[in-house]
Amino acid sequence: MKKLICITISATLVLSALSLTVGVSGFKLTGIDAVSAASEAAETPAKETPAKPTTKTPTKTTTPSKTTTKTPTTKTPSKTTPAPAKTTTPAKTQAPVVKPAESRYADGVYVTYGDAYSKGTEGAKVTIKDGKISALELLRTSPKLIDRDARSNYSGLWQAYEIMKKNLLGKTQEQAAKVDVVAGATRSAEGWKLSVDRAFQRALKEKPQGVTYFAGEHMGVDSEGKYMVFASFDATKRTDVKVYPLDASGNAVDEAKWTEEQAALVKSLASALLANGSEAAAVKGQEAEFKAAANAYWDAEQNAKVNNDSKYIDGFYSAYGTARDKGVERADIYIRNGKLVDVKLYRLGANLLDRGDTAYADVVKANAPMVAKLLEKGSYVADFNNDVDAISGATESCHSWNVAVERAFEKALKVPGKVQYFEGTFAGVDNLSKVLVLADIQEDLVTKVKVHLFGADGKLVANDKLTDEQQTLVLELEKGLIAKGANMTPIVGEENLSMSARAAFADLLNNASKVQGNYKDGEFTAYGDAYDKGTNRADVTLRNGVIVGLKLYRVGVNMIDRGESAYADVVRGIPILTRDLLFAGTRERAATVDAVAGATSSSNALKAAVDHAYKKAEISEPYKAAYINGIFAGVDQERSVYVMVTVQNNVPFKMEVFYLDENSKVKPVEQLTEDEKTVKDEIETPTTEGPLHKYGYRPAAFGDTDGVKELSAKVVDAVKNALENAGR
Repeated sequence: MKKLICITISATLVLSALSLTVGVSGFKLTGIDAVSAASEAAETPAKETPAKPTTKTPTKTTTPSKTTTKTPTTKTPSKTTPAPAKTTTPAKTQAPVVKPAESRYADGVYVTYGDAYSKGTEGAKVTIKDGKISALELLRTSPKLIDRDARSNYSGLWQAYEIMKKNLLGKTQEQAAKVDVVAGATRSAEGWKLSVDRAFQRALKEKPQGVTYFAGEHMGVDSEGKYMVFASFDATKRTDVKVYPLDASGNAVDEAKWTEEQAALVKSLASALLANGSEAAAVKGQEAEFKAAANAYWDAEQNAKVNNDSKYIDGFYSAYGTARDKGVERADIYIRNGKLVDVKLYRLGANLLDRGDTAYADVVKANAPMVAKLLEKGSYVADFNNDVDAISGATESCHSWNVAVERAFEKALKVPGKVQYFEGTFAGVDNLSKVLVLADIQEDLVTKVKVHLFGADGKLVANDKLTDEQQTLVLELEKGLIAKGANMTPIVGEENLSMSARAAFADLLNNASKVQGNYKDGEFTAYGDAYDKGTNRADVTLRNGVIVGLKLYRVGVNMIDRGESAYADVVRGIPILTRDLLFAGTRERAATVDAVAGATSSSNALKAAVDHAYKKAEISEPYKAAYINGIFAGVDQERSVYVMVTVQNNVPFKMEVFYLDENSKVKPVEQLTEDEKTVKDEIETPTTEGPLHKYGYRPAAFGDTDGVKELSAKVVDAVKNALENAGR
């Protein structure tokens, strides 16, 4: 008779490519590190010496007082010899313990914004501890109030981020106010300082009496992206409201381009919001517009409130829905003031990779309507009803997407719950896609484990298609995982699959964790250093910070994969390097992979490309920069121009131009036309002032003749593509 086994997930899950110290039964899980199955397999001996049985440790930690330190009792001699007076040491008096004054500020993470203007606003994600800034991320938002990538901002900010962050870290409120601004980014630097000051004000345990708002102009956007509202406040009330419609890109529509109908509607909305705020009554027939504008005003007011009581920390979060053997749904969201402001939904296959347009047609069709439903709600649907709220034909996926969004919100809680894992059914797959593990989790207990094997075709082997040996193996794996989790003893003769099962179980726990990881999941394309014969490209698929998919390419000057026409050593080396990088699994171990003999420079460039992909995937950037250091290539749309841009100190400072013939070969300099030479010389002439190249920021076509103008447009197109490839 089978026993129902209910086990506690391991308390000390410290998985790395170097060690596995995981047990499931009888321990509480406290942390997870992802690991690749391949790296475990290589470093775990086939035969293990069974561990000696350990005695059961009491749940309660034995306190030091139990181990009594007795002063040795020595017999006192009848005659005591007094010590000489000179050596007598007076008894030491213990100095009184002075407790540090309690901080006026509540420890925590605070996201605040400076004064807004038409192109966005500055913000800061400030961690305050003991009255000082212990961690800091500086934000420069788009009008939709989602942190903009640095290269989309004006060039003066590119170096200012790190200087300001460095100067503000560790400061008190008073010290932060005295930090100097950075030349060339005065407005943004002042905005960051104001944001930091507002974070301290919001953190005060006792707020000033009669102060409700940060005085100034604050911006808000509705979650559907229809309107941007500027609301001005003094300490106690709103004093002015302006409304701007947004275009499809989330930018404010220029007032000069408003239609008469738009102008009239905007005037009506602004008047109603000024009078009644988010309680403004809608005009009949314009309910949707008034609702969106009221939500945008509400957002601005929350940004303005000194005592913002949102339960959530603004930012990016990702979570999974309900897993099954056919796959699972994932949601990537942005939260601001407790509201959903952006969401992307994915349908993953059994291998936990995005299926994209290859998913079921009804699921693909349901994606956009479900996004619209969630954004309209500004959250997950708390009372989601499959029959009412789901999109016809995709009920299961819609419900799972909603669960994923709900879980992402829970990850954002300022005060997390006591349990570390979501409840439900979760999936995990090793990074080589050999084993799928499904597990049910309730109150941090694993109550059920199911193992599936992938066939050579990359598809799951149906249970009724398993051989007797495979069925026995699956049962052994399930038994081992439910007994010891990722610390399962490898099955003799099946060490590789055992390691895959362990890695899949670790992946599952990461997917079930309520802690947001450091990297976004998905595919990221990046490049290594370029030279005059081409560059190297890596398409890296990450899940929980582990490489789960990898394609490496040697591309020519036309930026097209050279395939078998590349150098023989490179052609030979790419499969070896792909295997070794997948084997490594993590960013840190990938950096230690050896170059392939005979293809050293290409190997190092491809390894750099993998690391650049990780940089693109970072959620909270350890440093904020517009560009990745290195040499990056780009071509124009017609593939007639090849440009190399060198980035140093995260700023483009050097450019080289090459023209291609009809065979995608670089033209010799002596064969260039006068127009080609003119454009080449203009682009390649070094910048005389500052480190930033003159075409490194919003480059535009130039020329005195039609020929030069037409050609420079192509070259600038190639420059822009090179800068895009260099961008974080």
